[in-house]
Amino acid sequence: MKDIRTLPRLVGFDGDDTLWRSEDYFAAAQAEYERILSPYVDLGNAVLHERLYAVEKRNLAIFGYGVKGMALSMIEAAVSMTDGRIGGADVHRIVELAKTMLRHPVELLPGIREAVTAIASRYPVVLITKGDLFHQEAKVRDSGLADLFGRIEIVSEKDATTYSRLLREFDIEAGEFVMVGNSLRSDIAPVIALGGWGVHMPYHLTWVHEREAEVTSCDRLREASGPAALPAAVADIARCMSAGAMLTE
Repeated sequence: MKDIRTLPRLVGFDGDDTLWRSEDYFAAAQAEYERILSPYVDLGNAVLHERLYAVEKRNLAIFGYGVKGMALSMIEAAVSMTDGRIGGADVHRIVELAKTMLRHPVELLPGIREAVTAIASRYPVVLITKGDLFHQEAKVRDSGLADLFGRIEIVSEKDATTYSRLLREFDIEAGEFVMVGNSLRSDIAPVIALGGWGVHMPYHLTWVHEREAEVTSCDRLREASGPAALPAAVADIARCMSAGAMLTE
């Protein structure tokens, strides 16, 4: 018999735009990218966002997620959209733009340290983030939060297959796991599909790729307006888990 006082047995946290700011810098890079291309294309008609995203999405299976893959896709899209007219100096500006993003200091969301600390005082917590290994390792290190997590997982994709593997390694059932994150596609939908629980904390900016998912109303999903609401959301899930466990005994 499982001790229902330990439920949930594990709470997972996303990194980018859940613990620290990320998409703000990508949005700023997009704006600068458009300024770089402005001498070559008509910004009003080029539909740069859509064309760049089409290249990025096509390249995800090759480059993966993160700034480095974004930069390579930016260069490829720039050559295509300018019919090869973009100059070497402007290609170099795109590379420097990526370097600036990689060197950007980690900025924690207000109140997130307190929220993670409060949850970690009651339940085991892990960090599950995706992207470029080197950059994500640097973010985790510079965040000052690493000591709060019993385990840190940096993965290339966050889907049902990845979560299934992690749950096996954690030696827990999906129904004993809660995932906290801003992305429905990466943090919530796969976990809910496996029978787990999710706390969705929307960020004010979300990359279009991460919006390509829908989660229908589900009693295993909670919404949190910000970090301060996370402990209560997890506690509510814990009560539901324990009630369910008592009913099945």
